[in-house]
Amino acid sequence: MLSFLPPYILGVVSIVIVALNTLFFMIPVYILSLLKFIIRLPAWQRVCARMLMRTATGWMRGIIFILKLTQKISWDVEGIDDLSLDEWYFVNSNHQSWTDIIVMIKIFTGRIPFLKFFLKQELFWIPMLGTAWWALDYPFMKRYSKEFLEEHPELRGKDLEVTRKACDRYKHSPVSILNFIEGTRFRPKKHEEQNSPYRHLLRPKAGGFAFAISAMTGKITNMLDVTVVYPGGPVTFWGLLCGRLSQVIVRVKKLIIPEEFLYGDYQDDPDFRERFQAWVSRLWHEKDELIETLMREDEIAK
Repeated sequence: MLSFLPPYILGVVSIVIVALNTLFFMIPVYILSLLKFIIRLPAWQRVCARMLMRTATGWMRGIIFILKLTQKISWDVEGIDDLSLDEWYFVNSNHQSWTDIIVMIKIFTGRIPFLKFFLKQELFWIPMLGTAWWALDYPFMKRYSKEFLEEHPELRGKDLEVTRKACDRYKHSPVSILNFIEGTRFRPKKHEEQNSPYRHLLRPKAGGFAFAISAMTGKITNMLDVTVVYPGGPVTFWGLLCGRLSQVIVRVKKLIIPEEFLYGDYQDDPDFRERFQAWVSRLWHEKDELIETLMREDEIAK
């Protein structure tokens, strides 16, 4: 354990180890990415996808080992015992910091299929990362604004069609798709600007979630509703590396997505949109109450 080191020294040591871990696994990722691009045979594409995910999982296990080596964090996690690597999941969580990603890696690696995110198509062009995301079959979403569709009605539905084609490859291998419904990290100023009806959450962006569900055409019917609480307050990724995160509370609840929401048209069906928003709103009110309860129980325990 290196947690005895002074914060800034620990941060530097931690980031060096993280960089070495990343470099070690990026080499095979790029070799496999090149082979995937060159050899277009469907059977090879599937084999390559499995090899890439195993390599990326190795990187995640490296991150978990680095956490054990450098950090002294108390983990209070419930709800992850009845999960399977053979099921498809949507993973929805509240979002406070980029540390949330590390928390997801820590609690889910080896318990559910490889975590993926829906990404904006523009992110494909980010150097290095875009190539890795493409090779790992991350779905790139092509979304058109309401105003753009009014000017180009012939493109209505094309964004969903493109995303569905990108998700077709998931028919062969289970995946978990991580989604932060709030769309951005919780900040008191943002909370005030939104006039959010929740004490600890921003307003959920139900449209993006509905789009993701529809793009999977009923393939994913299970959702893991994740609630993350940092009793000492959320920290930045650098703060995590410096050992400033002492306690994490996580509650995971497995839910069945109502069948009526698996195939609906959120954009053009007002009745469907109203029902979907009401469902997400109920989930969010329950999550807000749970966060309040967990924070109160932690204060009493102290």
